[in-house]
Amino acid sequence: MTDLASVAWPPAPIRTERLLLRASEARDRAAFIELFASPEVSTYLGGPRPRDELVRVVPEVPGRRPGVFVADLGGAMIGTVSIVRRDAERPGHLRPEAGEPELGYMFLPRAWGRGYAAEACAAVLDWCADALPGEPVVLCTQSANTPSMRLAVKLGFTEVERFEEYGAEQWFGARASITPAG
Repeated sequence: MTDLASVAWPPAPIRTERLLLRASEARDRAAFIELFASPEVSTYLGGPRPRDELVRVVPEVPGRRPGVFVADLGGAMIGTVSIVRRDAERPGHLRPEAGEPELGYMFLPRAWGRGYAAEACAAVLDWCADALPGEPVVLCTQSANTPSMRLAVKLGFTEVERFEEYGAEQWFGARASITPAG
């Protein structure tokens, strides 16, 4: 199991057909605050955080850690995609030692319904196959989050189990590792 901390970070930006996936920069701070304060974005993530609190606590360069990509459209952040190790204390794992790479994503409502999340997540999964070869990737979402469930299936995730967490039923899926052609 390769440690994400040992993966060179930030990687070279990833270009997709419409997006640039890159490390966070100071210019992204307002978009991070908007993302975490949005009631629509946080419907299945425990609810929005107060904007005034976010203004106080969000660092000058938010999201600047290994595995977090900013989805940039035309020079502006529209969301984030991340690959981080799933906490061993949480339910939902493929192996006893836990710590599987987990795909996460959040996009601003104005970017919804245009395929940006699918495009960005597919590119990050390709990056992950190179950075963490041979490792399956997991994804967890509330089963009530129909758009996220559709995206998980579109990206090739299959259901492993469902469980209760954060007061709601969670869907936990896995995607087999695709070893990059050499």
